[in-house]
Amino acid sequence: MPSVRAERPGAAALLGWLTDPDAPRLCLVTGGTGLLDWLARYGPRDAGRRRTVRALVPLAGRSALGTAWAVADHLGIVAPSPADVVRALATSENGRAARTVLLLPALHEAAEPEAVATLLAELARLGRVRLVVEARPGTPEYEVLARGRVTVIDADGDESGDEGAVEGTVGAGGGGAAGVVGPVCPVDLSDPAAVCAADPVTVTTGYVRDPWDDHGGLRAAWMRAGQALCAAPRPADRALGLLALLGDGADPRLRPALTELAAGSRWTTRWSRVTGDVAPPWPGPVAALAAPDGILLVADLGGTVRLLAAADARPLGRLDHPVGGRVTALAPAPDGTVLLLDERGRLHTVPGREPRAPYLHRLTEAVTATLTRHPGTALAAIAGSVVVGDRLGSVHAFGLTGLHQAALHSGRVTAVAAVESETPFVCSGGSDGAVRLWTPGRDPEPDALRRRPAPVVALSAAETPHGPVIAAAWGDGTVELHRLERRDRVGFRPGPGVRAVAVTPDGGLVVGMDEALVCVALR
Repeated sequence: MPSVRAERPGAAALLGWLTDPDAPRLCLVTGGTGLLDWLARYGPRDAGRRRTVRALVPLAGRSALGTAWAVADHLGIVAPSPADVVRALATSENGRAARTVLLLPALHEAAEPEAVATLLAELARLGRVRLVVEARPGTPEYEVLARGRVTVIDADGDESGDEGAVEGTVGAGGGGAAGVVGPVCPVDLSDPAAVCAADPVTVTTGYVRDPWDDHGGLRAAWMRAGQALCAAPRPADRALGLLALLGDGADPRLRPALTELAAGSRWTTRWSRVTGDVAPPWPGPVAALAAPDGILLVADLGGTVRLLAAADARPLGRLDHPVGGRVTALAPAPDGTVLLLDERGRLHTVPGREPRAPYLHRLTEAVTATLTRHPGTALAAIAGSVVVGDRLGSVHAFGLTGLHQAALHSGRVTAVAAVESETPFVCSGGSDGAVRLWTPGRDPEPDALRRRPAPVVALSAAETPHGPVIAAAWGDGTVELHRLERRDRVGFRPGPGVRAVAVTPDGGLVVGMDEALVCVALR
């Protein structure tokens, strides 16, 4: 790298701030522009798996909501609102945050400068992430950021400015005033083709500043799926995302228009149910899913398990079961019995219509007794076997021929699934972000099927006409469908946080969220 002093005034001071572990978490860059772009272009020089990541988030034209979505994407979390970004960082063990430096140029060009500054100040106060913000002294947004502990660097000079609490002064010129936003959005926010083709930052800001017009239902769908839509690379993918989260009260012309616009996506939407839908009704927030024999088992946050038709989500009734509190996993057994894991890690059994074979009854009684003493964290079942994960990273397969165990994860096992194929196998996911395959009685596969920098939150597996298929969901809102015989994977990102997934026997993918239940399929 050429001499930073010669190439960029202020660069040496900024790099000094970056390498000082005791420096304030917030750095304000004033004066000339381009320093943050330069820093992002050169990237960090340290190596290794835990290296620092510099994430560039240009603020020009962004609302506070658009900024929150962009920041959440870089930190590997899902955040429907600015407050959710702050809450997620305050309450989660997000290791990625501590290794991320957010570079945020042009605060004065944001659509909501003061609101964006308020979000950034709250993030800085948490101490979980480092922020470099390009701001202009004498503006309201600068004053918001300068109230706390902060380093100030003048990009027109070589040395760091004052460090500590800086008193900001609001001047008459040089920046936006409170509540003032940029120019009027040129996009027709009621036209699905225009919305899908436009810059997502512009669309988000347009919908933020026009909360009184739902634009036929497009605005509500965008607000639900917006974090994923802003990251989607193509208009067809944004059309798919809007279609998947479009309510049944939307303008009837939107669905066929979005279907046509989404033709270039890898996925098709079979059906969707979002909050507020009445025909058929939305089943409520989803905690766990299973898809046996054309039926969907949908557990809500209160412990109720509803039965829906897998073809169109029509309500078919509910399970009568004694579980009090949240159901964290559903495991339908081949004989019609449904096994439930509650939030305390205990097993509950809901009998099917036919009497259970005595040996299966003894098996579930043994697992129930074991989980009373050693709570489980994940659950699956196939013929003659119950699979349980634990908080230490091990998976236990209780079967008619004995108990098989394998240490598969570093940290908690968050999900397991089992496939009754020619060679039955278990799939597990953990807080370490890994998805592993294991055949009980054999050594586990040495390498993970997939590993991502976010915890696995849900798994499902099924034998389909195309061979065994695994669906995995991570805490950053990403879902992947793995077709093992084809050795490929295809991603789907609905936007909201994913709570549960289920693979249907014909290869469809059902995704459960707090605000929606969606079924998609590969083209």
